[in-house]
This record gives sequence, C-alpha cells and structure tokens, in this order.
Amino acid sequence: MTEEQEKKEPEKKMNRDNSINIILAIILAALIIGGSIVYSTSKGGGLFGKAETEEEFDIKVAASIERYIAKQEEEMMKAQEEASKPEKVEGVSADDDAVMGDKNAPVTIIEFSDYECPFCKRSFEQVFPEIKKNYIDTGKARYIFRDMPLSFHDPLATQEAIAAECAKEQGGDEAYYKYHHLIFTNTKSNGNGLQKNDLYRFATEIGLNAGEFKTCLDTERFAEEVKKDMKDGQEYGVQGTPGFFINGWFIKGAYPYETFEEIIEQELAAATK
Repeated sequence: MTEEQEKKEPEKKMNRDNSINIILAIILAALIIGGSIVYSTSKGGGLFGKAETEEEFDIKVAASIERYIAKQEEEMMKAQEEASKPEKVEGVSADDDAVMGDKNAPVTIIEFSDYECPFCKRSFEQVFPEIKKNYIDTGKARYIFRDMPLSFHDPLATQEAIAAECAKEQGGDEAYYKYHHLIFTNTKSNGNGLQKNDLYRFATEIGLNAGEFKTCLDTERFAEEVKKDMKDGQEYGVQGTPGFFINGWFIKGAYPYETFEEIIEQELAAATK
C-alpha cells in the first residue's frame, strides 16, 4: 500500500459517505424543484393533464429517489467487483530469489513485499501460515519473496531486505526464510522496526558467521539486487505492497486467505487437465 493510501485509509469511508450524501441532496433538490413545476402545471390539468395531490407528488418523488439509490448501489457493487478481480500478468519472473517449497510445484506464488509494511506483516501473520500448510508444505505451490521496500519506510526497510539477502548468501534459501520470518515476527512496522544490532543478532541466532554477515550488511552488498526487485515489481504494475502473483494472476493488496485459495485451486485444476 502506498504512503498516501496508508495515511488516508481511515478517512476514505467518511469521505465516500459525505460524497454520496451531497449527491443525493443535489438530486433531491432537483427532483423537488422539477417536480414542483410539474405539480403546479398539472394541478389544473396543465402540461401533464391529470391533477395530482401534494401527497401523490411526494410519493412519486420518494419512489424516484429510491430507484436512483438502488441503481447507484448496483453500479457501485459491479464496479467494486470488477476492480477486485485479479488480472493476469505475463512474464512475471522469480529472478534468482529464494524459493520455499518444491521448485517444480505447479503453482508459483511471487510476493513483492516490504518488511516495514504493516499490511505485509498482517498478511504474513494471518494468511501466509495457511498457504504454507495447505499448499507449500504439500508440494502444490512454491513461494518466492521479492523485495519492494517503499521509500517512506526507509532506511530500515531496505536495510532489512539487504540483511535477508546476506543471510541467503551464507545459508541458501533455507537461511533466507528463517531470517525473513525473524524480521516479520519482530518488526513493529511503519519504518519503526529493526535496527542493525537486531539484524546482527538474528544472523547469530540462525547460525551464520557473524563477521561475514556484518561485512555484507555494512557494505550493502545486495543493494543492487534489492533495487532490481523493485524495478521488476514496478514493471509488473505493483504500486503498493504487498503485491502477489499466482501463476501470473495479480492480487493487489493484503487479501484474506480465501482469495488465494480460490486462485490456487483454479490453477491446480488447470494443471491436471
């Protein structure tokens, strides 16, 4: 999620409700003014012939407003449904990033993520465990984490991304994901997370050579690798984090497990045909 989206999230509903109320007020005023003209002319058998009582006129106005609101709600629901549908993006690369699960699994899940993004942390805590248990651990899917530290979460987000790459350099994919888990488990998010001393300590906890790790992190050895991930993500249309690609199907944001389950099952079914 972008910085502006994070800041404005609590305001969205209020602004939307206010906009709807303003629109309805304008429509209501227009209906009343227009209806008043019709009423005044029709009362004596004018433009529309039959005279109406004021009560009959009010009933018609209320019915018109109800029809309008129902139509707008229907159109809004359709628009929201269309906007939330995953779109297919071709050519999404796993690059040379760490893989969790069977490398020959029929489903590939690529996540572009930011270690300091609170929505990414929530997805890691609430959704990822179910995906891992049901699909990664069973050999049905492989998972690849690609870095997309957002500028307003720096310097910690980029520093954490580099640290995880340093862990991979020493211990391979397994060490990478041990380190990845420690970051997400311990960070407070929003750019208020882990300092270098924490990152040094995590390396020791998972059995890495402390001196080699420190040199790797302090010299920012994998800064260009992180930048490449970001560039690729932007080219694939990722504008905020997290962003997921399931065999190319793009999920924009921290959606519930059921959203992932539906697409994964769809791809598994297609793979068996």
